[in-house]
Amino acid sequence: MKKARIVFTIFIFGIFLTGCKNESDDYTDPRGTDYAGSESCVQCHQKQHQTAIHSGHFKASLPATKENILGYFANGKNTFVYDKNTRVVMEERNDSLYQVLYKNGKEIKAYPFDVIFGFKHAQTSGYWKNHRFYELPISYYKSINNWATSPNYSATKPDFNRKIIKECFACHSSNIASKYVTTASTETYTFMGMEVDDFMNKNTLLYGIDCERCHGPAKKHVQTHLKFPDLKKTQNMVSFRNLNRQQRIDACGLCHSGGDHTKLKSRFQFKPGESLSDYFKENQRSKDTLNYDVHGNQLGLLSRSKCFQKSQTMDCITCHNPHQDSPKSYVSYSKICISCHQNAQHNAVTLKTISKLKLTNNCVECHMPKQDSKAIRFQQSNSSAVTSYSLRTHKIAIYPTAKK
Repeated sequence: MKKARIVFTIFIFGIFLTGCKNESDDYTDPRGTDYAGSESCVQCHQKQHQTAIHSGHFKASLPATKENILGYFANGKNTFVYDKNTRVVMEERNDSLYQVLYKNGKEIKAYPFDVIFGFKHAQTSGYWKNHRFYELPISYYKSINNWATSPNYSATKPDFNRKIIKECFACHSSNIASKYVTTASTETYTFMGMEVDDFMNKNTLLYGIDCERCHGPAKKHVQTHLKFPDLKKTQNMVSFRNLNRQQRIDACGLCHSGGDHTKLKSRFQFKPGESLSDYFKENQRSKDTLNYDVHGNQLGLLSRSKCFQKSQTMDCITCHNPHQDSPKSYVSYSKICISCHQNAQHNAVTLKTISKLKLTNNCVECHMPKQDSKAIRFQQSNSSAVTSYSLRTHKIAIYPTAKK
């Protein structure tokens, strides 16, 4: 009986040890053997993981499932009308989702929702065809709770042929590799063995912005801390605490500094701690503040703010937790503002028109107002007006006519 107990104890202990094995050893990441995969981070960083999986970063791209898509597919809420003879209908067929083009009541072609981009404010989708990715002409916008034209798409003619290149995935996903051409092609922009930006391997796509996209390869870090769980100091991992201000800004600016740049290297190659100037350089025309758009170039706008210019420490993380979306209440932001502006002076008109409570609890409404994007406008049908896409500016300033 005693022997049986010993055998049973050894058996249970063996199961326990098996359960503590490094899961990353069995994982193959398309980025290379230095990567452990975000699931390996959960066992030690559960709190960060639980908030991150609900964030706009994590949901920057997603598989196009019914659970992930925001728009309607029910009759009455699923049709975009180009003219009396042409329409695109969002339809669900056999657990798959499509944008279906109809002419004179006859179906021309059904285009699948394969990947969706965005979750917080809007969603744009696309489909795969012959290792290339094409944007769908109709997107969903939370501001109108409806379908409308995708950014810069016509409301008079459906277009299913706009290619999305690899670099577009670089700010909406954690990886996608180019497809290599191994045989001669009749298409002039492909070459044997050469990487082509719009010719991609969809099997290497890692959805969303995961842990290792911002923190770098984690394989050695995971192995070390699982082997030595009593270690208190971070090993084999770039910690943002140890980065200087410019390095932290560059890590965020990789995707939040607009798209008007000359590319030097792919954003996918960037590792935290590296310099953004090694990956792209700003074009001359984009240096005019007036051209900085509220969609995409948050860093450009912030860098033109006196708060930022006068501070030695202010960076993106001063106001934002990258592991979670911005809080709906602006009180938390106001506390950050007041920490530097305890003696802020408001003019007599402001004091008369805005309550003391709002002045204390909602600094951003006046000093970071919502503005219309010049890059994104849309229509709900051919006969509807053009609607602007509004986002809060990151240029902190005094605005005489802030939008309420």
